[in-house]
Amino acid sequence: MPVNDDEVLRVAARGDGVTADGRHIAFAAPGDRVTPEGTIVPGRHHQTPPCKHFPECGGCQLQHLDDISWSQFIADRIAGALAAQGLEADIRAPLLSPPNTRRRATLHAERRGRQVRLGFTRQGSHELIDVEECWILAPELFALVAPLRGMLAALIPGTRRINVHLAQTDQGPDVLIDGLEAEGLAAAEALSAFSHRHHLARLSIDEGFGPSARYEPEPVTVTLGGVPVPFPPGNFLQATPEGEVALVAAVQEIAGKAKAVADLFAGLGTFTFAFPRAKVYAAEAARDPVMALKAAAGQAGRAVFAEHRDLFRRPVTAGDLSNFDAVILDPPRAGAREQVAEIAKSAAPLVAYVSCNPSTFARDAEILCKGGYRLDWIRPVGQFRWSTHVELAARFSR
Repeated sequence: MPVNDDEVLRVAARGDGVTADGRHIAFAAPGDRVTPEGTIVPGRHHQTPPCKHFPECGGCQLQHLDDISWSQFIADRIAGALAAQGLEADIRAPLLSPPNTRRRATLHAERRGRQVRLGFTRQGSHELIDVEECWILAPELFALVAPLRGMLAALIPGTRRINVHLAQTDQGPDVLIDGLEAEGLAAAEALSAFSHRHHLARLSIDEGFGPSARYEPEPVTVTLGGVPVPFPPGNFLQATPEGEVALVAAVQEIAGKAKAVADLFAGLGTFTFAFPRAKVYAAEAARDPVMALKAAAGQAGRAVFAEHRDLFRRPVTAGDLSNFDAVILDPPRAGAREQVAEIAKSAAPLVAYVSCNPSTFARDAEILCKGGYRLDWIRPVGQFRWSTHVELAARFSR
């Protein structure tokens, strides 16, 4: 069937539709047609965005795509990044998190006259969108937005912008406000009353010297692999429960039979605690999460050795890695070039690479493949609903 020049064939990395003749059209979906005047004629993969704030709000970029075209966008992003390094792989169907499942997010707040705006920034701008609805946040977290707006109206001085970090924990919502100076008895009473009224697990303030809990009736935890792990304020947590389940399942499929596992960039232990029968070495550069992981492992009686270690400056050596049946790594967006170079020289038979950036993943994958590994398959995970943000888990073997 011939393709017309005005038909949108795919979605580019930043979310624009790309026509057959190479034009980039904002908010176009595959199957749409573009008239000579630039008007979009919706095709079968173009859906009506559910949120009133789209496309102004920067929380979402792809609400105009249905799940079929969003899945294809995710797979194309990964395939394109691999092709740029001369690689290809079996890319499985992406696992997509449903709407309203985000259990971790950062909002911004600022005063405008007597009112406080609270929300995400506008696409490509620092301007705040004062959110009245949200189709990505978990209901328990979005329910705090209006009350937080009211509380902050009494506490935010001048026009200073502050950040509000929200996370859903075992005990309920965890709130960390940074950039706010909340001194004095009146402020303390306001924070405590708000926390009690809205059943918070904890409320912390960071005035520039690190988070300090102002309300925490009991220790706050997140359960990982059946183990309750202390949760430091503002710490990393997989964005949705469904995303965590998908990534853990992929890593367990890769390394489930391993008796000795190295978990690099371990964080709080999302993957460390997924291997209850294995001996696990867990390395993490951030002090608070690795101490939380260590405490939880000791309490649960798990065979875990946790080390506070900067894997960029001091990667685990190839010789040490050769003692493990499987290596897991989940680096930040910059990837793990230095650590991957050591893995590539090791004799470890299996590598599970979890990535939040297809470009740096592909760069690191090339290093592993040149070192003798095969890239067997990739499981994409779409836990940032309607976002251009792509995550994956990949299996390498030798």
